[in-house]
Amino acid sequence: MTYYAINGSPRKTHNTATILNKALEGVKAADPQAQTELIHLYSHDFSGCVSCFECKRLDGKSYGKCAVRDGLTPILERLADADGIIFGSPVYFHSITGKMRMFFERLLFQYFVYDADYSALSPKRMPTAFVYTMNVPYQVMLESHYTESFQSMESFIQRVFSKPETLYVNDTYQFSDYSKYKADRFSETDKARHREQQFPIDCQKAFELGKALVKRNG
Repeated sequence: MTYYAINGSPRKTHNTATILNKALEGVKAADPQAQTELIHLYSHDFSGCVSCFECKRLDGKSYGKCAVRDGLTPILERLADADGIIFGSPVYFHSITGKMRMFFERLLFQYFVYDADYSALSPKRMPTAFVYTMNVPYQVMLESHYTESFQSMESFIQRVFSKPETLYVNDTYQFSDYSKYKADRFSETDKARHREQQFPIDCQKAFELGKALVKRNG
């Protein structure tokens, strides 16, 4: 069994990557024989969908798969054989990062069929999860309707693979030294305290999320 975590953050060692690694640790705890890999999208050069529609061309050699050849191609090929995927992104302007959006355009659109039901050609139904990391507190996230924005992409993931389990990591610690940045909107003391008290809990939740992903495979 092979499970992938997709890091939609430009940072490779910060909040999102840390949480995704914890989720993969949970996968390994549930299935020590499982193969896991963390993929950093910002390490790869690729575009979003270019509307060539080769994935929809009847009898075409790329029917049901993306015809664009770039840095994302080998990743899409590996994910086609995955047994589970954990997506992770920081939240920019109430939504996922641009790189993550480009990734989903390529990953999901290739599998959609333009029939009456918008059926899917995905190689297999597999368990999925989505981790969101963000600067805002949990209550602000709800009051500002962030989750409604997230649900749009989640609905497409559900149609192609499965309904993703979600984890929200809120009020994140963004800088190693707040004094070096114009960020007086935030209290570094409060941020540091929340990081110390809550982030370990979030990491444990991610670990359990990874374990649950394996269990969904039965």
